[in-house]
Amino acid sequence: MTFPNTAVLYLRAYKKTPDKMKYVIVTPGGTVQYDIPIMKVQKYSLDDIFEKRLLMLIPFYIFSHENNFSEYNSNGQKLEKLKAEYQAILERLDKLEQQGVIGAFDKRTIIELSGDVIKEIAQKYENVQKGVGDMMSGALIETSARKLKNEAENETKRNTALRMLKRGKMTIEEIAEDAGLSVSEVEQLAGLQTV
Repeated sequence: MTFPNTAVLYLRAYKKTPDKMKYVIVTPGGTVQYDIPIMKVQKYSLDDIFEKRLLMLIPFYIFSHENNFSEYNSNGQKLEKLKAEYQAILERLDKLEQQGVIGAFDKRTIIELSGDVIKEIAQKYENVQKGVGDMMSGALIETSARKLKNEAENETKRNTALRMLKRGKMTIEEIAEDAGLSVSEVEQLAGLQTV
């Protein structure tokens, strides 16, 4: 039996938090033990998270700021700095989506989880919750709005292709090129039109 590599993720780490733990397996033939590394979210910078593609850590990145919440809550300048950091996260996620590194679903999940974590751990800090939490919610609305916009654009392209098909003066390839659709999409529309 092969055991997978394992690690423990600590969202909050303190001075006494160890760097490794012992994993002990008791079997009928004896005891086996080995060290498991401990990952501490607070030790990862945003650059580390993005460079190493540890995107699953983004929702928990706010824990690295937890000790400063009261300061952010009462100091507008410091809160703006935190918001700028989260704006940079959103921009980097957008870039990864545009490059095809992550999909829209992955990006949306990261943003949703980030908002949920912020809402939960910043309950006592209204300005932090509104400032950063609302920013993450706004990004979700923007993502939904973008989806609706794309759907409307695609519907317009299909309607344009249908009008061209009804005229019957162009080839499928010409219609596809003019309407901004693939040949197979136009062929499918042509098949629907004759049914």
